[in-house]
Amino acid sequence: MKVCGLRFNVYFALAAATVLLCGCQTVKPAKKTAALRVYVESNAGLEGTSRTITLLRADPVVLTIAPDPFLTEAGIIAARTIETPGGFAIEVRFDEFSTVALEQFTAANPGRHLAIYGEWGEKPVTGRWLAAPLITHRIGSGILSFTPDASREEADELILGLNNVAKQMQKGLFK
Repeated sequence: MKVCGLRFNVYFALAAATVLLCGCQTVKPAKKTAALRVYVESNAGLEGTSRTITLLRADPVVLTIAPDPFLTEAGIIAARTIETPGGFAIEVRFDEFSTVALEQFTAANPGRHLAIYGEWGEKPVTGRWLAAPLITHRIGSGILSFTPDASREEADELILGLNNVAKQMQKGLFK
């Protein structure tokens, strides 16, 4: 009898030591989130019908855009980094509703720019205008690719946040 009790105490002591040494995580780390807004270039008009922004940090460009975005992170299915000659780009895939909006706006505004604004971080506080790609053709695929005015680390953080938001939207947590 004493042998069984001793063996149990040794096993219990080893298990307790393992738990104490390894510890346990009781608080889950906050998921990073991100926001992405896409605006279309517009003509300067009456007060409230347009706004002026400055893009690109290295060589600033002034652009007049519509006051409201026509695409947001709510319509994103997935985002990823793609390799391009000389760098990288961000590719964003939108849902059906946003694909229709992207197709309509790009078909109606050839020769204008899209203005892309992003926010990222634990609480999306780091944000700025990322790109202003020229609309050269109708985009009917629902995939928007652009080269961001951001470092690779910032782009990876933005993509991680956008994918987290997309997963939450698909689960219906933001409804």
